[in-house]
Amino acid sequence: MTVTTEAPAAKTKSARTKKHQPSVLFDAPGPKARLRNNLITLVAAVILLGIVYVIVARLNEADQFQGKLWEPFLDGKVWTEFILPGLVGTLKVTVVAAVLAMLFGIVFGIGRLSEHWWLRIPSAAIVEFFRAIPLLLLIFFIFSGPPTIANGLNREFPEVTAFTAVVFGLTLYNGSVLAEIVRAGINAVPRGQSEAAYAVGLRKNGVMRLVLLPQATTAMLPAIVSQMVVLLKDSALGWIVAYEDLLNAGFKVVGANYGNLIPAAIVITLIYIALNMALGYLAQWLEGRSRRSRKSSATTLSADPTKLPDAGMGNAGPF
Repeated sequence: MTVTTEAPAAKTKSARTKKHQPSVLFDAPGPKARLRNNLITLVAAVILLGIVYVIVARLNEADQFQGKLWEPFLDGKVWTEFILPGLVGTLKVTVVAAVLAMLFGIVFGIGRLSEHWWLRIPSAAIVEFFRAIPLLLLIFFIFSGPPTIANGLNREFPEVTAFTAVVFGLTLYNGSVLAEIVRAGINAVPRGQSEAAYAVGLRKNGVMRLVLLPQATTAMLPAIVSQMVVLLKDSALGWIVAYEDLLNAGFKVVGANYGNLIPAAIVITLIYIALNMALGYLAQWLEGRSRRSRKSSATTLSADPTKLPDAGMGNAGPF
């Protein structure tokens, strides 16, 4: 019995060739181009390491690495009274806002695809309006706007809590982005899917609910999780209304009480990085899984919401 090793060799050669295949934007780099790219990468890495060294050296000269400045983070009370409650506040506002933003995105994303102008135009106007307002101003307006207007009209208005202002600000802004993701996900489903559903007798709501949305969900997952990362980071803007989140409690309060602003910033930054990396890896895993899945014929959306197709470029048709 003869054992041949040609198949693994061919596979290795194929993988090597695939690695250097040309893309739509540029040709495959040749030996000189690869050498040049490697040299540029090496020089950039050296420059980056030099910048990091200068920053660390300056912080060391300012005595920011003294043990007494880092000792508070070895005290359990600092974690139980400041950092962990702030982390809980961040996660709580993130989870509530994420659920509401998803509902907002589904409603207005489908509304933008409606064939009825009285649904399509208001949905588009609402989405574009809240996408255009900076989130920091939106949170501030929600917190102080209604009471100010009520005062001007000699009326009483219930106090808007910091939690409510942050949740609704995150919901309106990120929900508007998610509406575009939902619209693009539905448009990514080939027109033949909806035509086949109509052919077997399904109505519009049945086509949307049973055919388009399930397939679009697979395509939308990476972009949705990526937007959740943005929402988590945006929750730090709650400081404008004194919301007790991780940034406010862990950075401002701890730094002010113990006089260790730089160490507090480093610790809180590492916590945010850990949270965002976990969500980022989840987005990458979902994107890879959705690309391998054959349960949906929709094209997987990019995890970058800025790369979504423009309105009217889809194939699913109006609803």
